[in-house]
Amino acid sequence: MQDPQTQARLAVDIGGTFTDLALEHGGGRRTAKVLTTGAEPERGVLEGVAAILRGAGLGLADVGILVHGTTLATNAIIERKGARTALVTTQGFRDVLALGNESRYDQYDLNITLPDPLVPRHLRLPVPERLDNMGAVLLPLDDAAVQDLVPVLRREAVQSVAVGFLHSFVNPAHERRARDILRHALPDLPVSLSSEVSPEMREWERFSTAAANAYVQPMIAGYLGRLQAGLQDMGLRAPVFLMLSGGGLTTIETACRFPIRLVESGPAGGAIFAADIARQCGLHQVLSFDMGGTTAKVCLIDDGQPQSSRTFEVARVGRFKRGSGLPLRIPVIEMVEIGAGGGSIAHVDALGLIAVGPESAGADPGPACYGRGGDRPAVTDANLLLGRYDPERFAGGAMRLHADAAEGAMRAAVGAPLGIEAEMAALGVVEMVDENMANAARVHAVESGKTYAGRTLIAFGGGGPVHACRVAEKVGINRVLVPSGAGVGSAIGFLRAPVGYEVVRSLYQRLGQFDAVAVDALLSDMAREAETVVALGSFGAPTRQTRLAYMRYVGQGHEIPVALPPGRLDEAEVAGLRAAFDAEYARFYDRPVPGSDVEIMSYAVTVATVPDAAPATVAAEAVPGSARTQQVRDTATGKVSGWAVHDRASLAVGQSVPGPAIIAEDETSTLVGPGWRATVDGRGYLDLAREDA
Repeated sequence: MQDPQTQARLAVDIGGTFTDLALEHGGGRRTAKVLTTGAEPERGVLEGVAAILRGAGLGLADVGILVHGTTLATNAIIERKGARTALVTTQGFRDVLALGNESRYDQYDLNITLPDPLVPRHLRLPVPERLDNMGAVLLPLDDAAVQDLVPVLRREAVQSVAVGFLHSFVNPAHERRARDILRHALPDLPVSLSSEVSPEMREWERFSTAAANAYVQPMIAGYLGRLQAGLQDMGLRAPVFLMLSGGGLTTIETACRFPIRLVESGPAGGAIFAADIARQCGLHQVLSFDMGGTTAKVCLIDDGQPQSSRTFEVARVGRFKRGSGLPLRIPVIEMVEIGAGGGSIAHVDALGLIAVGPESAGADPGPACYGRGGDRPAVTDANLLLGRYDPERFAGGAMRLHADAAEGAMRAAVGAPLGIEAEMAALGVVEMVDENMANAARVHAVESGKTYAGRTLIAFGGGGPVHACRVAEKVGINRVLVPSGAGVGSAIGFLRAPVGYEVVRSLYQRLGQFDAVAVDALLSDMAREAETVVALGSFGAPTRQTRLAYMRYVGQGHEIPVALPPGRLDEAEVAGLRAAFDAEYARFYDRPVPGSDVEIMSYAVTVATVPDAAPATVAAEAVPGSARTQQVRDTATGKVSGWAVHDRASLAVGQSVPGPAIIAEDETSTLVGPGWRATVDGRGYLDLAREDA
């Protein structure tokens, strides 16, 4: 195999509406969008790969690495289209998935709706066994009881099994024994162990994560197997990596084993893309704004690093409400994701108000204007009716939009119920989706203890640059940056990600009685596990290790991450750890709590390759062209006026475009709103600033 560093690098991101591709070769970049083929997602990937390589005059033999990200795991959980899953658990704890931690995300809602567990009660199967909190055996696993589950699993046509026993994160012996018994009788049945998927305390989160892993495992493994076979049949001999939710890359084998780590795969690539842009431009405080065909994602990035977390919720039933979704305890880049994309469907709700999403028209049939049979209006239809898109040049002219279909759908679903014209209904839809995204951004900042003062909004995705100015106005941001390749930003982000893996384990310690020997042994074991996974795809590249301790004052319910120094821990470093925790706690909560002991709940070790410096970005030479005029309705004032429309390729470095204007390119369009001015910087990025700020 040739050196991957000297060959083409290809990235593919499957979204709910479009599959994005980015190809880098010989210092240049080529991008493309194709419609996602929902029933057979690998078909769209294979067609897109063939098309982008054909356009570049290359073959798959010229590709040194292929990086892939997908939202298939997330969508399977949200849409409840995963495998028929059973949970084998400790006797007396079958209802943990339903009871949760007994908290209510809305204390005063008497009719509160909680998410249904992925595993129904009759498939939550208890067996006698018990460990104490230190991992000592109180009751041995009843092997016969596990064996007796085999006919039940067959009768119920179970396709995947999760095993979650109490305190197994300390001692996984019982879970491993149960897996061996089941695999002996049912060798083709996938089994997910909570002690491997999420080896941390808190049984609800651990069981939920293991169940979710089992729920999506057959689908993801089948998809990745078909994709890999298809790529090999086309001539690919290069390694294929998957984007993880935490921002690293991993092998197909690891992704098939822990597919739950792919839930935020695509959005993580977008955050990495924005972080890379922020570092290039010397921006220390950034809001990443990624709007695609199905969802919009916002992420806070400080000093070139996206916020990260070990907890995540999927399929929330309460909008913006923590605790209303299924908990997953995995490494993730922390962001807020809402159903607000180009395909999000607009309607009038029971209160007579315009509502947008979370349901999406997807790629098939897509928004009404696609002319593929869709008859419900989406955000793309609204943008078209407002004059923001040229129906003949959408997606670089690859797809013609049908304004008459968009108008008919908008009038029937929104205009007629409210007694207004289709164009005004479209204005309401766009303003509503902009407010939804701005509100999500506000909530994210408040929950993170941060503000938007002085931040730059980096907009990308097919819809991000279209809505960026208005969202920025709503949250109080005065500068927007639209990088080149913005329409496929997540795919480009995949090419900037390191090969990495994070291991998290629990070991309860109080700083007052800190056992440095036990902690050093644990951290060394975790590092070996992470290094083993990374070595499968690092090709001998240098790696670096980061270590975190998740700490809190004794008696508190939530912990915060604190960086651990490298090497073995001694008394001086343990004392420094207390000072570091107090400082980090004061940053979050304004002041420390003197006199209180501190406890460490768990540790995280991440091993990742040292990423190569991003290719120097140089502005492409401008292709002379004249601006045209398009009638556009401004959502802030409702007035229609002629907006200048420029092709992005025709703008030279240093050229300035006053708003209102549209800067069009193949994968997206940037709206320069009234009161804004766009300037092309030395990298070819569009730098938008409010002139009245």
